[in-house]
Amino acid sequence: METLAIGDLAARSGVAPSALRYYEREGLIRSTRTGGNQRRYHRSELRRVAFIKIAQQVGVSLDEIRDALSALPEGRTPTKADWARLSARWRGKLEERILLMQRLRDQLTGCIGCGCLSLQRCNLINPADRLGARGAGPQMIVNPPE
Repeated sequence: METLAIGDLAARSGVAPSALRYYEREGLIRSTRTGGNQRRYHRSELRRVAFIKIAQQVGVSLDEIRDALSALPEGRTPTKADWARLSARWRGKLEERILLMQRLRDQLTGCIGCGCLSLQRCNLINPADRLGARGAGPQMIVNPPE
């Protein structure tokens, strides 16, 4: 089976060697060692690294990624069905993040949750900081009225 040195995996995946070593320490990817103690990665680790990279970019935590990857079969390259099953776990979370990003986009120029960009407007939208009773942070963005 063809293997890749850490530099080759880094170049091919776009992930720094230090990050690959970290992923390995965290149990997200695996390598074997040569007689000279150099890391060698099976080509299938490219799929795992791509999965990790994309999952992180959409806000999935390393713990969640680790849990998902631990469900993959040992010793064989994950299939398209394997990846589909894993990504389905996060569909709801991704939908929530998309809605949050859309609300942020739509309100960013005029108001960041409570109108704090304009004290005059804030007094109209959130008099006496009534949104503070709903919780900390930008309540109009993270917890909009129904």
